[in-house]
Formats: sequence, structure tokens, C-alpha cells
Amino acid sequence: MANIQFKGKTFVQNHHMMVKYHELIPDREKSLTDKVSLHDNLIIHGDNLKALKALLPLYAGKVKCVYIDPPYNTGNEKWVYNDTVNSPMMQDWLGNVVDREDLTRHDKWLCMITPRLKLLRELLSDDGIIFVSIDDCEIHHLKILMNEIFGEEKFLSEFIWHSRQNVDSRTLTGISIDHEYVLCYSKSEGVRIRGEEIDKTKYNNPDNDARGPWMSSSIDGLATKEARPNLHFTIVNAKTGLKYNPSPHNGWRFQKSTIEQLISEPFAKVRTIR
Repeated sequence: MANIQFKGKTFVQNHHMMVKYHELIPDREKSLTDKVSLHDNLIIHGDNLKALKALLPLYAGKVKCVYIDPPYNTGNEKWVYNDTVNSPMMQDWLGNVVDREDLTRHDKWLCMITPRLKLLRELLSDDGIIFVSIDDCEIHHLKILMNEIFGEEKFLSEFIWHSRQNVDSRTLTGISIDHEYVLCYSKSEGVRIRGEEIDKTKYNNPDNDARGPWMSSSIDGLATKEARPNLHFTIVNAKTGLKYNPSPHNGWRFQKSTIEQLISEPFAKVRTIR
């Protein structure tokens, strides 16, 4: 089996074992129930590596399904390497934004994801599976790394997610990319996935989504505020008065007048805008 080599690999191989266990402390003020329990549904706020280590004593070998959406490492996400690994080289990485000009950005990304994948594997049950969203920037690196951690024989599938409906004219190659990937691995051999076609009749906009009951494409953008300040603004639903702000990392996909029309009018009337 092919192995992947990257700067810092020898220092992060066992870093997940060096991270101290942390106690999960329930916050009663943020709880939706009067009876707060660590054995109920949980939303954990904190460093994800420490959070995984805190979950390990309670849920090691008990999690049947994991889905993670790590930074894609496109160079536009402004993520920072923050694992305090005992290495002078990696200490120099701390606090520095990983951008497109960073010549070690792939090394840093692999050093970041390695201990997290190892802890997630420990959390999985014997029949558990893990899904990881990714795009072209790291898909080739990630697959080799997951082959190492989970085993090449545990690879189940590389799902192709048709994530974009519109032409992306901003790519340097001139090629419009309309898809991303979801890598799927199992904890043990012989695991099978059974699925069924989604029943869309069950959904009636329960999250009060700004896009309305249903839309075929996202109104979230792909540019930071520094790159496209004109796509970062507050929008108001003229019918409900509700205000919506974009993610600081993404902004909106369309100009303000288009966005407000999309969230105020029925989908059938504005679908030609795309």
C-alpha cells in the first residue's frame, strides 16, 4: 500500500495520544431541557481535537456514523494551524494563517487532519462508517492518508456531490467545477450501506431558511469579505422582517437586489434569475 509523506508527519503520528482528556461540562443556561445530561443530544463548543478527546471515555467504539466537513484548504479559508505539537518547526506554524501563498499549506493540513481522523476511528463502532467532505485541493492526499489510518480495504466509496448549479467563471483554469467529493470508510470489513430515495414531502422549511421552502442551489458565496466586499451585507426578508447575515468566510452568491427577491418571492417566479 502506498504511503504519504509530509512535513511534520513523524511528530503528529501519536499526537492524538498526547492530547489530555478534557471533561465535558454542561451549560444549563444553553440547554433546551431542565434535565441536563451528557448522555443526551450534545452540541459541543470548543477546540475539536480536545472535544474528540473528551468524547472518547464516553463514546469510544459506540459511534455508528461520523460526518466531518474539514477546511478544504483552498487558500481562501484563512484557517490557522493551532495544535501545540512538540516540534520547533510546528511551533513556528502556530497562529499563522494558511493561505494560497503558503508553500507548506498541504503539510499543515495533513498534520491538522491526522490526529483528528485517528480519534474519530477510535470513536467508531465495529460497524461504524465515516464520511468526509472534500474537494480537489486535498482529495488525493486525504484518500492516501485515510487508507493508512483506516486501511485500504475499508474504503467504501468516493461519492460525487453535484454541489453547484451555476457556471463558476472565477477559476484560474477556465474550467467550471460543479462538484465536490465525500470519502466514505468503514471501521471494519464487510460493512454495507443501505439507502433509500429521499422523501421531500416531509420537509416544510423547519429551520426558517432564508431561501424559503426549497431552492435548487445555495445563495451562499465562495469569497471572503476581503476578496468580495460587495457580496457581504445584511439582507432583510420584506415579508417577515427577518434579517440574515452571511458567513464571514463566504458572503453571498448574488447581489443584494437579487438575494432579496429570492427570499421574498415564490421560487417559481425567480428561478430564471440563475
